[in-house]
Amino acid sequence: MNTKYYDVIVAGAGPAGICAAVAAARQGARVALIERYGVIGGNLTAGYVGPILGSVSKNTMRDEVCAILGVKDNDWIGEHGNAHDFEEAKLTLAEFVAREKNVDVFLQCCVSDVIRDGKVVKGIKCASNEGTLCFEAAVTIDCTGDAIVSFLAGAKIEKGRADGLMQPVTLEYTIDGVDESKGIICIGDVDNVQLNGECFLDWCKKKADEGELPRMLAAVRLHPSVRPGCRLGLPEGSDTDAEVRLHPSVRPGCRQVNTTQVNRVDITSVSSIFAADLELRQQIRLLTQFLKENLPGYENCRVIGSGTTTGVRESRRVMGDYVIDADEMAEGCRFADVVVHKALFIVDIHNPDGAGQAEPTIQYCKPYDLPYRCFLPLGLEGLLVAGRCISGTHRAHASYCVMSICMAMGEAVGIAAAMSASQHCTPRALDVGELQKRLESLGVELFD
Repeated sequence: MNTKYYDVIVAGAGPAGICAAVAAARQGARVALIERYGVIGGNLTAGYVGPILGSVSKNTMRDEVCAILGVKDNDWIGEHGNAHDFEEAKLTLAEFVAREKNVDVFLQCCVSDVIRDGKVVKGIKCASNEGTLCFEAAVTIDCTGDAIVSFLAGAKIEKGRADGLMQPVTLEYTIDGVDESKGIICIGDVDNVQLNGECFLDWCKKKADEGELPRMLAAVRLHPSVRPGCRLGLPEGSDTDAEVRLHPSVRPGCRQVNTTQVNRVDITSVSSIFAADLELRQQIRLLTQFLKENLPGYENCRVIGSGTTTGVRESRRVMGDYVIDADEMAEGCRFADVVVHKALFIVDIHNPDGAGQAEPTIQYCKPYDLPYRCFLPLGLEGLLVAGRCISGTHRAHASYCVMSICMAMGEAVGIAAAMSASQHCTPRALDVGELQKRLESLGVELFD
């Protein structure tokens, strides 16, 4: 069996993965970037997720990626519409990675097994059009989102809240044909935008109560797409106020819609994926027809694109040397082994068992740190994690899982992997102080 040897393997080419691969390569490592789809970018491309939410400290790779995508503001809540062009991003992000000559990208390769020597991860096996491919490296980074590498390696895994339920899945999509002179803008539950003399959010809930809008779609969040005139929608509570977010977009006439929702889906169970995807796409049809028939300015809207993969908020979490919790984030926690500084987003838990939010009030956070220990899977060597599968609680995950924070994670872990490979030590044995100095030498702000 043919084996390919590298310094660093990055599994998953989403926001965390592309930053990990590029960061490692810039430190001189030879990198294999493995991606199961035929395009890199993850939720930035195939997932159709926007706006790019969350914020981190200055000068991380998040700023660089957002700049090339045309998103300049570190707008943590999406108030100013951190939208990007999904189609353009497929090329832009590919060029971003391709500029690093020591990164080899392998598309349409699915992780199928892990190569181990006891508790030491040596690499991965992938299913491809050529059959099984083997990759070995000093360090492997799991950026798969669903923690596929860590799971196969035998890491300690947690999923969901205490009852095992996880946040619902969604398919985001784009519509055009919106009349900007009539199509309202609403940034969320703090916005009292009116529709015909009535609060738009109340109007959505009333339509659901009257049976004209499916209950799970009662709260429509319409985020701006890169094309002005488009919106994104996301379901909110049936017995709570409905919520519609309409953010400005780059191109007139378009909206990015983040509203569809299916509960009780475990995306790590392959038998559940098709049924969820089918229901989500049927919801897209229902919601778009509702907008055409009921919302001024949307009479001529039509679907022009959607995610090619189910939008997953939550699946596996890899328990590490440290497990961060939401209370620490609320307090703006600081850690001596910080590698991501001033991460910021709300604890945004979409109800795992119904519409709306899982908690009666949104928990706000102060800018918090993520310690290096959260990226080290407990009891395993030669393996790092980055992205939404890092070591944290169910509630903490609901804050750090957004793309801005995941990009900063990827950069930090990519540099750590390259340093470990060059120093012939495991990631756990790496001097964190040296890692911090390397990040600071790149301009990354790590301390107050």
